[in-house]
Amino acid sequence: MRTANLADESSLQPVAELGGRTGDLEEALGTVIAARVREFRLQLGWTVGQLATESGISKGMLSKIENAQAAPSLATLARLSEALQVPVTAFFRGLDEEQEVLFVKAGQGLNIEHKGSGARRRYESLGIMRAPNNTLEPVRVTLTERSNTFPLYQHAGTELIHMLSGRMEYGYGSARYLLESGDALQFVGGVPHGPTALVELPIQFLSIKSITPST
Repeated sequence: MRTANLADESSLQPVAELGGRTGDLEEALGTVIAARVREFRLQLGWTVGQLATESGISKGMLSKIENAQAAPSLATLARLSEALQVPVTAFFRGLDEEQEVLFVKAGQGLNIEHKGSGARRRYESLGIMRAPNNTLEPVRVTLTERSNTFPLYQHAGTELIHMLSGRMEYGYGSARYLLESGDALQFVGGVPHGPTALVELPIQFLSIKSITPST
């Protein structure tokens, strides 16, 4: 499994981009199908010649398929499926085993401009997966200076607040919650919410929002 480091701009490209360039997809398909055909043939203890006899596909073509030198048509896959006694979908097993991963080293998240952000309020994005897996928006918030004014937030979806250090009072609608290190608060984002009092500095918490995936 390969990983992408958020601190490196070049790593923001997809890690396992089977859906990107057509050539990459074809190569990945050919490699996976080749491995599965050989695997199923050997499980039956057959030679390439025996599989050729059972499937009606020439030995030359089978050799090319098993060496990822030729891409079998759907009709060919159907004949192989019948001969090897496996479903057609079995030939694609393993194609999606490698998935995108975002790895963010401590302190290397991306600083983002946020409502109320400033020198003493840091909003650090911990990365968002590429579509269609972009359903979470994790942000680490660091507050190091007291303030008498706080922005309120409203958004679609839900949010989880997990306190990492410090103490603060957090408002949700008309309710108030005293959050300390290790505490968690989860709520629907449509109700106005946000810090209402910074009790013990420095304060750091993790905000994870559920978001509607973009396409």
